[in-house]
Amino acid sequence: MKKLIALVGLAVAATACGPRRVEVKTGPQPVSEVTLKVTNNLTQAANVYVVNGGNDIFLKQIPANDTESMNVPGVAAGATVGLKATPIDGSRSYTRNNVTLTGLYVWQIP
Repeated sequence: MKKLIALVGLAVAATACGPRRVEVKTGPQPVSEVTLKVTNNLTQAANVYVVNGGNDIFLKQIPANDTESMNVPGVAAGATVGLKATPIDGSRSYTRNNVTLTGLYVWQIP
């Protein structure tokens, strides 16, 4: 009987000390309240940025003669920011300052 109790005790101890199964999940990503619709009238693709607090936040590369809508992550509705677009050859930048982003904002370059 003592052997049986000892074996049961060892089995319980081995199970309790074994590896635990842990499941890691990411939560849902917050949805941006602000959408930027950019029309690129250039003959080449352009990189589009939001300038917030002096930091350029890359949004997307828009193909030549195309229109894209994109969410603006990390910027709350009602925030005043700058917009910047740079052609992929880096020849110049197009900017718009003091833009208040609410809902949908439409911008054309150039």
